[in-house]
Amino acid sequence: MKLALFDCDGTLVDSAALIHEVMARTFAHFGYDRPDVSLTKSIIGLTLDIAITRMRGKPHVDDEAIAMTAHYRAIYTGVRDEPGMDVPLFNGIKPLVDELARNDDILVGAVTGKSRRGLIHVLEKHGLAPHFVVSRTADDCPSKPHPAMVMECCSETGMKPADAIVIGDAVYDMQMAKAAGAKAVGVSWGYASVDDLVTAGADSIVRHPSDILKHFS
Repeated sequence: MKLALFDCDGTLVDSAALIHEVMARTFAHFGYDRPDVSLTKSIIGLTLDIAITRMRGKPHVDDEAIAMTAHYRAIYTGVRDEPGMDVPLFNGIKPLVDELARNDDILVGAVTGKSRRGLIHVLEKHGLAPHFVVSRTADDCPSKPHPAMVMECCSETGMKPADAIVIGDAVYDMQMAKAAGAKAVGVSWGYASVDDLVTAGADSIVRHPSDILKHFS
């Protein structure tokens, strides 16, 4: 048996435009300049309070970061529902997840810095929810790269970390996988560079979702 643990933003779906717009409006609301999109992409994968703290150049989560996090969450759904704010699956993800789920020797799960409500929305919108048997979100565990998300998914499914494969686009995904003792597979279509993923500990880099299947053969 193998456990496939997918990151969400930047791995399953292309959500950078939406995340950046909500983040930019949040920063503007608190009197900051709109951040550069590259800065926003660099924090995707972290839990929201830590992401905002890093974007502000602060060493620790403070009261303003907590307030900004609350504002971000309050406006997120409204921005998501605006025209042009769709969050599409990356090409090839749907057939990949369908194929993995058909295999009785593979369990599929998610490990994400999104809220549970946000993850459920994505999976249900794209018809993937029935395939995901386990998940951990920002509501459940410490932020990546802490290994708790992977460890808890393994515990819930009765799998060993060595039999888990974390698939993600962020350095935090690779670091989390290695800290948990799982295999780390980086995807090239997300928001971090391939070089950064390799430096962070990726065991392998895939260029297309279909390439992930070879890791479960």
